[in-house]
Amino acid sequence: MSTPHSQQAAGKGNGDEVDVLLIGAGIMSATLGAMIRQLEPDWTQLVYERLDGAALESSYPWNNAGTGHSALCELNYTPEKNGRIDVSKAQTINEKFQVSRQFWSQQIEEGVLTDPTEFINPVPHVSFAQGDDQIDYLRRRYEALADNYMFPDMKFTADRDEFAEKLPLMAANRDFDREHVAISWTDEGTDVNYGALSNQFFDHAQKAGTEIRYGHEVKSLKKKGKFWHVTVKNLHTGDTKVTRARFVFVGAGGYALDLLRSAGVPEVRGYAGFPISGAWLRTTNPELVEKHQAKVYGKAKVGAPPMSVPHLDLRVVDGKQSLLFGPFGGWTPKFLKEGSYLDLFKSIRPDNIPSYLGVAATNFDLVKYLVEEVFKSFDSRVDDLRDYMPSADGKDWESVIAGQRVQIIKPAAPPHFGSLEFGTALVNDQDGSIAGILGASPGASIAPAAMLELLERCFGERMIEWGPKLYDMIPTYGKSLKRHRDLYDEQWDNTQRVLKLDR
Repeated sequence: MSTPHSQQAAGKGNGDEVDVLLIGAGIMSATLGAMIRQLEPDWTQLVYERLDGAALESSYPWNNAGTGHSALCELNYTPEKNGRIDVSKAQTINEKFQVSRQFWSQQIEEGVLTDPTEFINPVPHVSFAQGDDQIDYLRRRYEALADNYMFPDMKFTADRDEFAEKLPLMAANRDFDREHVAISWTDEGTDVNYGALSNQFFDHAQKAGTEIRYGHEVKSLKKKGKFWHVTVKNLHTGDTKVTRARFVFVGAGGYALDLLRSAGVPEVRGYAGFPISGAWLRTTNPELVEKHQAKVYGKAKVGAPPMSVPHLDLRVVDGKQSLLFGPFGGWTPKFLKEGSYLDLFKSIRPDNIPSYLGVAATNFDLVKYLVEEVFKSFDSRVDDLRDYMPSADGKDWESVIAGQRVQIIKPAAPPHFGSLEFGTALVNDQDGSIAGILGASPGASIAPAAMLELLERCFGERMIEWGPKLYDMIPTYGKSLKRHRDLYDEQWDNTQRVLKLDR
């Protein structure tokens, strides 16, 4: 893209002109804004957010699991292929999370972030197997990872006494003779409050000169010459105005796809979105929380999407501990939790109808699963919880609505027409003047890695010049942690110390 050079402060003059416009005040925009400010402190930045605060949608702590996704316990990252456990995806996810740890640590040392205990805490990550087939898989998964330094101090047990010692809440009232269970675990996992992390980033951004306009919704984007003309509506007054920006990042969650389509970005032609909602069971009962100091992930039900893998999690939000179980799948046509019931219908275009029809025809199990989940009662959800916690009493738990996710449907060649994706996808136009993030898991936990990829795609001609600053931000940038244990150990020890994860 052409190099931004505007020095005009946001908000001055008859109209706004900025170098970098960030749409959405979540963890993605927060991360990119922090990176660009360190690389180019003279570039002006402006943030538009339709809600009245930062990180109130997908980044809000009760809208997500808060897992520092490093593939320590998530079984969907280690599929079985031809009788062997494939750990390649787990290594890739793990390496990306190490990038996050390095960036957050460097931002603490630079004074951008303040107290790491507000957003990241050490919590063991545990994988849970029920029945002989799952136990056999889990044992082989453990054997495939046990000697890998990226999965430190991994352990495995099928012994009931050791299980009870590690997970007393899950052992209580469990009939070990009737049901065989096993776990593998490491104590080096984390719980992350992405809302608190986003707010620390934005607090510093405002002090450094970035203006954040809440209650403003972007309605359309049009490219005119070297500028994007962005039409924005003030949701409090009803007024509209146009901001000119040299570079635009669309970090608007479920609304990102439609905004990119509005901008005429050809790379998203044929793309569609499939919204999936969810819910949690939550308890703040201190007696229960004390007995479950871990995040425990199991196997997904047949037909369930990866984001619906059941897990019983310790959460640390605003210094207080609680437990979450879920997520329970659901469906609503809204593309954001605070969106409109017309979102899905307004997103249908002639070019993405084949994508929708193709996915509808080939994902019957997913549709069946969502229908069942929508009609599941509170008592039925507690029954599901009893698979993990046999002694569960519904009186200790409450329902909490989770965040809204829009799974991406990519166009595909006949006879499939559409392919339903469950990962995170970065999209940019050919000249690199606009980019957006689509999809969900592992999402927030790998935001720094995703934003590095964005910088490479959209500002490729500046990467050599930025090299020294990039290495300051990410000491292992451009190097493979999967192949260099010395690098891994060095960055691990440093981030453990700076993030206070060694406490």
